[in-house]
Formats: sequence, C-alpha cells, structure tokens
Amino acid sequence: MKKSISGSIMLLLATIIWGSAFVSQSVAMEHLPPFSFQAIRCAVAVIGLIPVIAIFDRFQNDGKTFFSRWADKRLWLAGLLCGIPLFLACNLQQLGLAEDTDPGKSGFLTAMYIVIVPIIGLFRKKKPTIMIPISVVLAVVGLYFLSCMGVTSISAGDILTLCCALMFAIQITFVDIFVQNVDALRLNALQALVCTVLSAAIAVFTEEPTWDGVAGCVLPIAHTGLLSMGAGYALQILGQKHLEPNISSLIMSLESVFAVLFGWLILGDLLSFWETIGCVLVFIAVILSQIELKPKKSA
Repeated sequence: MKKSISGSIMLLLATIIWGSAFVSQSVAMEHLPPFSFQAIRCAVAVIGLIPVIAIFDRFQNDGKTFFSRWADKRLWLAGLLCGIPLFLACNLQQLGLAEDTDPGKSGFLTAMYIVIVPIIGLFRKKKPTIMIPISVVLAVVGLYFLSCMGVTSISAGDILTLCCALMFAIQITFVDIFVQNVDALRLNALQALVCTVLSAAIAVFTEEPTWDGVAGCVLPIAHTGLLSMGAGYALQILGQKHLEPNISSLIMSLESVFAVLFGWLILGDLLSFWETIGCVLVFIAVILSQIELKPKKSA
C-alpha cells in the first residue's frame, strides 16, 4: 500500500512538471523547428541525468562501478524499446499541431492513451479491476469538457495525434515490462538518448535551426529538457515501478488538467464552467482508480 502511494505521488509530480512545461514548449516552438527542438531538449536531459545517476550510484552497495552498471543488455534493450515510441509520440503530437489540430483538441486526443493502455493490457492477460473502466469513462468525459468542448470534426492532424496516443500507450507498456529489472534513471537517460539521435537525424535533413533560435529559447529548452524530459519521465518510470499501467495512465492524464491550471495561474487564462467540470471529473476518475473492490466472502 505504501509503495502504491509513493508511486502515485511520483506520477502526480511528473504530471505537474509536464503541465507546467506547456508554456515553455509553446515559446520554444516560436524559435526552433520541432525536430531540432526535440533533439536539443532531449540532449540536455541526457547531460543533466548523468551527474544525477553518478550521485545515486554512491548510495548503492552492490560492488558495481558507474560504468559497469551500464553493461546490462536488458537496460539498453529497454532504452531502445521505450525510446522509439516516446520519440514517435512526441513528434507525432508536434506534427499534429503543425497541421491543423488546436492545442485543446491535441491534449484531449493525446490523453486517449488511457483507453488504449487497458486494451493492450488485455493482450498481456492483465484484466483491469472493475473501477478502471468506470475511471476511464469519467476521465474521457472530463478531458473532453476540459480540452475540446463543442469540437466534432476530425482532421488529418487529429489522426496524427491519435497515433501519438497509441505510441504513448506503447511506451507506458514497455516501461511496465522492464521497470522491475533495470535502473530507472539509466532507462530514462537511454530513452532520452534515443529521442535525441532520431530527432537529430531527421532535423539534419529536413530543418535549418539557427544559433539565434537556440539563444532565443535557452530557458524553455532548459525547462523542458531538465524538468519535463529529465525529471518528469524519471518520475514516470519510478512511479510505474509501484503501480499497474492502467492506474499510471489515468494519473498521467492529469497533465491536461495541470496545463489548464498553470495557464490560469501564469497566463491569467480564465477557466470556463465546462473546463472546471472537466478538471473535477478527471480528478474523481484518478481517485476512483485507486480503489480496489474486493469480492465479498461467502458466508
């Protein structure tokens, strides 16, 4: 029970970090093309994680050195399998926004991984508890009220964003598969490295970033690199170590809620009636997902 609470707190902190990064991402995209921005911020995350990993290694008493702990084939496999869908998810979302999907609808469609994760779980023979379907329905309704109330049309950008949700669901699933057997911080560093390499490879052939563009968004890059990619995804992996992926995905859907709340606090955006209802429904969904109903014992 204590471990599940600590896992929930870690994921909650991750969603707060991701929600606060929305403004920084918007500012950065005014200065840098999407793949270039992704490559730079992920590289910053890798650089920032290395000294943190070295510090945490000092508290380990297993006789291994900093370098020998990297010599784990499962760790590199996990980093690759988690990094590829994470790279695809982040960039598909950005491409969807570049097409014609507005940010509110993008947030709603991206969060549809809360529906996809339980479906993937069925193929892994992980039957959800009775509260999970109820929580998913509540969360979907809440996210609709919160993000795209009144929107009924589907565009090409929306399809790309739904593919992004599928990739996030796959990344969450792979984290669940590997997290018990590999170092969480190293896993995050490796998946960020995969995102860096793949994003940079595409940026070299398709984009023309400038040093002026980088200089114009140093703080947003540091924020989204060190906090969102570095700390946020590390907390995701550590949190998932103690929780089922269905519950993890529901908690992570709070990112949309915190993005709206930070917009209210920082930018002065007013919450409408339906946005407020949406926030409340998503919070209720997350709380319900934590409840485990046990069958009654027969007399």
